[in-house]
Amino acid sequence: MVGPARPLFVLFGSSIVQMSYDHGGWGAILSDIYSRRADILLRGYFGWNSRRAVEVLDQVFPKDAAVQPSLVIVYFGGNDSMGSHSSGLGPHVPLPEYIDNMRKIASHVKSLSASTRTIFLSCPPVNEAIIRGSTSGIFSEIVRTNELCQQYSEACIKLCQEMDIKVVDLFTAFQKTDD
Repeated sequence: MVGPARPLFVLFGSSIVQMSYDHGGWGAILSDIYSRRADILLRGYFGWNSRRAVEVLDQVFPKDAAVQPSLVIVYFGGNDSMGSHSSGLGPHVPLPEYIDNMRKIASHVKSLSASTRTIFLSCPPVNEAIIRGSTSGIFSEIVRTNELCQQYSEACIKLCQEMDIKVVDLFTAFQKTDD
């Protein structure tokens, strides 16, 4: 490592995390705020869901790493909550499995260090009109609705309350403005 050791923040999730470094995105803002005070690692992957995240937990967060994160921000749910495709393919994860996967992620992250703080982000709402207008033939069967997003958001919030994990309720927060 170059220079003095700093706290390590890890942003772990799907494309909402991946794109958080776009101009003015929340990851970029966080990096700016903590510039020279924390190292922020982006582990956001387009199209990922909680099932895929569980498969790579030990690689992303090895328990024997010399340095453990001070803060982990976790977001999964948007892809999980998409309606299932008739082929069985696609990012959908049934709600009970999503809850179990998120519990596994939370338990793993909490086990890294007594000082690792964890924040989960719940599933945000979607603009259904825009989604209906931009579907392709390939994804025409895959449905993304606010009804499904809300179910996954509420499940994430409930899990975090049970496990004493901080959670940001994106579903409610995003609906406080008209845009």
